Amino acid sequence: MAKLKKKVTLPYAPDANLTHEAEALGTNRFDDVYYEHSTGKVSGITQEGKYKFVVHTEGKAELNLEIWNDSVVRLRFSVGEPGRDFSYAVSDKAGPQDAKVGMEEHKTHYLISTAALTLEIAKADGQVTIVDQSSGKTVHEFAAPFYGRSTLNRGLEQVRIQLKTDKSEAIYGLGDKAWDTNLQGTDWANWNEDSFAFGPQHKTVYRSIPFYYGLRDGIAYGLFLDNTYKTHFDFNSHKNGLTTIWADGGEFDYYFINGPQLNDVAARYHHLTGTPELPPLWAMGYHQCRWSYYPESRVRELAQSFRDKKIPCDALYLDIDYMDGYRCFTWNKEYFPDPKGMISDLKDDGFHTVVMIDPGIKVDKDYHVYADGMEKDVFCRRTSGELMVGPVWPPECVWPDYTDPYVRDWWGPLYKELYVDQGVSGFWNDMNEPAVFKVNHLTFPDDVGHDFDGDPTNHKKAHNIYGMQMTRASYDGLKALKPAKRPFLLGRASFSGGQRYAALWTGDNIASWEHLQIANRQCIRMAISGFSMVGTDIGGFVDNPTPEMFTRWLQLAVFHPVMRVHSMGNNSDGAAEVEADAVKKAEEANRQDQEPWVHGKVHTKHNRKAIEMRYRLLPYLYSSFQQHLTTGVPVLRNLFFYDQTDANCLKFGDQFLYGEDLMVAPVLKKGITRMQVYLPKGEWYDFWTGDLHQGKQKITAKIKKDRIPVFVRAGATLPMVDVVQSTAEMRTLRNLELNVYLAKEGSSTFYWDAGEGYGYQAEQYTERTYTIKRSAKKISLTQTIKGEYNPGFRTAQIRLAGLTQPPTSFSVDGKLKTAGIFYGKRAVMVTVPIDFTEITIG
Repeated sequence: MAKLKKKVTLPYAPDANLTHEAEALGTNRFDDVYYEHSTGKVSGITQEGKYKFVVHTEGKAELNLEIWNDSVVRLRFSVGEPGRDFSYAVSDKAGPQDAKVGMEEHKTHYLISTAALTLEIAKADGQVTIVDQSSGKTVHEFAAPFYGRSTLNRGLEQVRIQLKTDKSEAIYGLGDKAWDTNLQGTDWANWNEDSFAFGPQHKTVYRSIPFYYGLRDGIAYGLFLDNTYKTHFDFNSHKNGLTTIWADGGEFDYYFINGPQLNDVAARYHHLTGTPELPPLWAMGYHQCRWSYYPESRVRELAQSFRDKKIPCDALYLDIDYMDGYRCFTWNKEYFPDPKGMISDLKDDGFHTVVMIDPGIKVDKDYHVYADGMEKDVFCRRTSGELMVGPVWPPECVWPDYTDPYVRDWWGPLYKELYVDQGVSGFWNDMNEPAVFKVNHLTFPDDVGHDFDGDPTNHKKAHNIYGMQMTRASYDGLKALKPAKRPFLLGRASFSGGQRYAALWTGDNIASWEHLQIANRQCIRMAISGFSMVGTDIGGFVDNPTPEMFTRWLQLAVFHPVMRVHSMGNNSDGAAEVEADAVKKAEEANRQDQEPWVHGKVHTKHNRKAIEMRYRLLPYLYSSFQQHLTTGVPVLRNLFFYDQTDANCLKFGDQFLYGEDLMVAPVLKKGITRMQVYLPKGEWYDFWTGDLHQGKQKITAKIKKDRIPVFVRAGATLPMVDVVQSTAEMRTLRNLELNVYLAKEGSSTFYWDAGEGYGYQAEQYTERTYTIKRSAKKISLTQTIKGEYNPGFRTAQIRLAGLTQPPTSFSVDGKLKTAGIFYGKRAVMVTVPIDFTEITIG
């Protein structure tokens, strides 16, 4: 019998051919058969409880709709009956809240309304349109009905929606994509990938954060797709007026988050997916890392160099070579014969020790972690039952299934010796995409099985949350081992909601000016995508930065919550297969280190100044992080979060805000002496000179080698301290510097606590709000105090910027002060008791 060919035409699918040819063995057998699914005609809507609506349709696809609050709506499309209502991303603290909900039936559609939104569901095909009631503008509009596709061989392989857009709509977020600020006109995928030396062309990087902001006609909204499969976002890349979003399986379960302000969307997304704990103060200090610092004498030499050179530092990292043959939770006794003694000595000198823990467990029957894991059957297996074995640093590894709560409970106590007995302060979970060496696929095959918290599945579904669940297991373990200590965990791979467990860094970048620009954009994008505790490999992991580039990177990283230098040194991806003594000899010949002093005297001076600035600003930076946890507004954000109606804020995408009061314009190009800076609405003081500038204008900033442009919002009070060599010294400080940037009115908040532990949850904190009021005759600065913590400061040195002439009178809490007032060129300074209530200046 002759073979027949049958051509099946497929709908729009950017990742596939538009046609599929299948060979028939007769007239009714093919290589595969496609089935297409849609909602079809809507026959009715049933309201279940106060907030849930079931949309009944004639198609196989089903829509369940939930009102989470007046501004957040969950739309859950499934092919067939919905599956288990379960999410790794959504916080346990989140859920439907009080909302004013109404439903109406019309001839062609149904209307479901809240106080902020109106949802229209077309009877003809189930298409959804959402209108922002405050403006009357459409902010979310289907361009086609929901679409699903399955095949006999592969099962459900695509669920998709298409939305109307145009080139004027700005798109932001989506996590760590190494791209320009606005994603309009581009397409991306979410699949956690070991992206060594990644570039802007990489569609997938280390994390999957399927959340973005849209800014349409001045109205902001957000869309979060809660689907752990590989997901795809095409923002009008074909210039066809369509945003197309699809996943390679599962349900199309998404949340529409209304603004109308970008900050509103950010806050609501953080409420949905959660915020982290307040980090320990030392975690926001300067950190030094390298692949790898060893042996112990080298680590001690490094620590002593920081103190001798008077360069502040709080943490030293140990990469994989501290381990015994890449066995996690062990020490190389030749390199580190007394780790507990070394860690204790470093702690006495103000250094915290952070060590790496990978998920790949070496296959070795004499290795206690492997042996115990085999006995307890905690490692991932293929669906055939065979163990998943592959190479990472050891040539043969197995991996725990962190999606199993039993395995997570097994994993956490493994940290006990390092964390409790030996005093390691923090941990670094690397390679947890999970990375697999030697194969182009870079990770597990799809047929590896996972428990998925009681709903067994394959790696295709579990891949994107594997790293997040590793950090969850580590975080929970550290909390259980030391309940009174705030964990510090740095992770690589993650998913939406992973900010609850670990800080992140942007991965194995390159020492180049392009990557300095990428680092800036990635950290801002990560922050607005939920991960404010973020940083980069300062100076680049791959290759060697020039002295100028390294300094500019440090100056930028002053304003990244994680400030960590990390470099590859002489190592390479194949280093695990090189004899250890050969690597050691190469390091002795040329370490290629990236400590702040490696480029010589003048550069050391510039780098020291940057790191000292970090420590001087820690009271403000720490306060801003606490404010982020309270409000949900990201620590780092683009200028257009400050004013989304200002076109120039959209254009100057590399400038950013840290907290409420500081605006930073990083230097991202080689050798420049001047650069254009945009000041948004209001008034702004130059941090360095005290000069006052009106907002909504471009200015030309002169660029100096030892600083980058930084501006302070008029009306702010910026808390700072003297330079210390580590955060441990801060408890000895007795003076707080309050830099008051005068305006007609304004306020700022300073938050402080012990920097460690959980006393702040029992009122053991101090929160001080400083309010400025200025009239033609008088200036007042008032302080209101909340909390019961005594911060140790006894005095406040007030620095007033913006006075046009010396004051004629100065009183503190009604008492005239005549001595101790200093008049400088740029500011007036006076020292007052820390707990003052009001300062009045005439």
